[in-house]
Amino acid sequence: MIGLGTIVNTLGIIGGGLSGMLFGKLLKDRHQESLKIACGISVIFIGIAGAMEGMLTITDGAINSGQAMMVTLCLALGALIGEIIDIEHFFEKFGEWLKFKTGNSRDSKFVNAFVTASLTVCIGAMAIVGAIEDGLTGDWSILATKAILDFVIIMVMTCSLGKGCIFSAIPVLIFEGLITVLASLLKPVMTDLAMNYLSLVGSILIFCVGINLVWSKRIKVANMLPAIVLAVIAAFWPALF
Repeated sequence: MIGLGTIVNTLGIIGGGLSGMLFGKLLKDRHQESLKIACGISVIFIGIAGAMEGMLTITDGAINSGQAMMVTLCLALGALIGEIIDIEHFFEKFGEWLKFKTGNSRDSKFVNAFVTASLTVCIGAMAIVGAIEDGLTGDWSILATKAILDFVIIMVMTCSLGKGCIFSAIPVLIFEGLITVLASLLKPVMTDLAMNYLSLVGSILIFCVGINLVWSKRIKVANMLPAIVLAVIAAFWPALF
């Protein structure tokens, strides 16, 4: 059964998208472009903040870095697996299907908006931790907080990228709903170290999404998603890293 937190998060994204459509109509093309770049820069620094939190530690007043090998291996192998499977293609095909079924076949920005927004709101530890807590204890406070953040992010993205962003609610509903249902099985796997690794690699992927927003699409972020799974697996072999 889908948890209340997942429903609240999904409604938050839909609300943000509808608000973005309303405000977006009031903006000229140059305003939308400036907003897209501002959104991209914000996403870049959100990614940087999360990555630095996972890689940097302070010991005796000195800043030390770590996890470089884990990050490199997870990203490299994850990207290779993703390219072989071509996850980006499936995202785009689903976006094209949505574009046709929702009567937006003339919207040239729809698929890019859908993929970009979906990756931004699906990647991250809050979605997984929040869904697990919702499934096990009924505590949906983490997903409620995420819903507020996603509302703002999707509202801004919709203003600049278009209505395709609203439909990022679908993968969030499926992803978080599935985790909620499987919470009892996932809880033992998602140790503190696994969550730290997942958050670190997820933040780097969010950084890549920001790069795509600022400099147009260059990185196939969806094809790098297996890196998140590899990061969780890596947590069970900490001696290697």
